[in-house]
Amino acid sequence: MVDDPRRRPVRAVRLRSVGDAELELQYRVVHGYRRAFRMAGEGPPLVLIHGIGDSSATWAELIPDLARTHTVIAPDLLGHGDSDKPRADYSVAAYANGVRDLLTTLGIESATLVGHSLGGGVAMQFAYQFPERTERLILVSAGGVGREVNPVLRLVSLPGAHLMLSSLRLPGMRLQVGLAVRLMKLLDTDLGQDAPDLLNLVDALPDETSRNAFIRTLRAVVDWRGQVVTMLDRCYLTEGMPTMLLWGDRDSVVPVRHAFGAHEAMPGSRLEIFEGAGHFPFHSDPTRFVSLVEEFTASTAPADWSRDHWRQLLRDGGPGTSRTRGVDRDLREASERSAT
Repeated sequence: MVDDPRRRPVRAVRLRSVGDAELELQYRVVHGYRRAFRMAGEGPPLVLIHGIGDSSATWAELIPDLARTHTVIAPDLLGHGDSDKPRADYSVAAYANGVRDLLTTLGIESATLVGHSLGGGVAMQFAYQFPERTERLILVSAGGVGREVNPVLRLVSLPGAHLMLSSLRLPGMRLQVGLAVRLMKLLDTDLGQDAPDLLNLVDALPDETSRNAFIRTLRAVVDWRGQVVTMLDRCYLTEGMPTMLLWGDRDSVVPVRHAFGAHEAMPGSRLEIFEGAGHFPFHSDPTRFVSLVEEFTASTAPADWSRDHWRQLLRDGGPGTSRTRGVDRDLREASERSAT
């Protein structure tokens, strides 16, 4: 962890209990598509954005604690969970637009964004597209930093992925995969840390519509060479925005070295490493995760965005300047990737 000059003394907060009814899925129709979300609590808005193939259910055990001090909104991204799964644009930019539109319908003008994996890329994209609506960023095992990603995801991005995913639903396959998962855990591999959670993602793809949406989303950010979207070239724009990076040191999906690269590229950011955790540190140690989120939001002031400051950052802070020279090599490696 590094000291952040923007941190403030922890404010006093009023805790409230959260009823079961608040944790149930709610729905809004936006642009003709049903969007599912969970919303609970009172206080400063906190938006939880899940990763690829996942849903708001991944945050279910954390929401009651976070909702004691925040208004928590956890959407099912389009193509995921109980939201509609149309043949649509599943890029990170489109997802950022979708989060904005859902928040607008809920009357929320600005929020702290917590994004996991793909959701981290969506949160970063949201901050880039709508900085005036972003109070803080908390990026958890976020995608979009380096090209490296688990080879299984690269494989699923190839032609024939539909057949591969469909085969996992065949009788007996679930048992065989389960045995392989247990073996990886017994061997104490990094993939073994994440395999149970990753297997749950496969179980969340019960039909062709769900699998099609998953593959379209994956191919928007991953190809056979790795991740195809980068945020490194725009990380300097987070200057003045409280940002915290949370990562497991045994992440088998997005390697922990990406955390250090993002930390270097994001001025004033704070980095917290979960020892022994994989790609889902908020599942491995939910108590520490909630504590860090609460402490960070309570001890930092929301970003004070201004058009003049944004203009100055764009003019003076781009790649190649002294402030970003440390990530130049990574930027060159990412030069062929989309930076929308």
